[in-house]
Amino acid sequence: MFTGIITDIGRIAEAHRRPGADTVFVVDSRYDLASLSMGASIAHQGVCLTLIGFEAIEGGSRWRVQVSEETCRLTTARDWEVGTLLNLERALKMGDELGGHLVSGHVDGLGTVVSVHEEHESHRVVIDVPTHLAKYVAPKGSICVDGVSLTVNEVDDTCFGINIIPHTWTVTTLGRLKPGVHVNLEADQVARYVERILSRAG
Repeated sequence: MFTGIITDIGRIAEAHRRPGADTVFVVDSRYDLASLSMGASIAHQGVCLTLIGFEAIEGGSRWRVQVSEETCRLTTARDWEVGTLLNLERALKMGDELGGHLVSGHVDGLGTVVSVHEEHESHRVVIDVPTHLAKYVAPKGSICVDGVSLTVNEVDDTCFGINIIPHTWTVTTLGRLKPGVHVNLEADQVARYVERILSRAG
């Protein structure tokens, strides 16, 4: 479980893709090696992945994660390559501050950035979502975009708008968004449960 509060930006150092097999990525980060453990879960661009090996490097740590064909097909992992920057978040521990909202790290689908423009000191971003996810997006509700917990400002059919403050724009990969780019989306879990309850009640 995660909160959508990014604690580092990692960089893919190696990408090993083989036809008909899982992909292995090697990721560099500034995380202290002592804070990592074999089998630990770390969210990469909102995708929960398991560490299968790690080592110390100058200024931080390097680890390996194995990504299934399905995950590559359904998330932006299909486009990751050497040099790709990734929002990172370690799994939530009991007693940690819940600064964003509860995030599982299971991506529901890919959104497409429609527009990006400056609005005062912040940036307003409009994202188009798959039809099956649109029902979970509500004004002032939460949504996870590339691993970042954000508040939905407005909704228009299958599009929603978010306002990204300068801090978030700078310390996450969201500052690289532009029209046409795909982003990983995870709907608010509360919205999912409410929809499930209402559908069964009806």
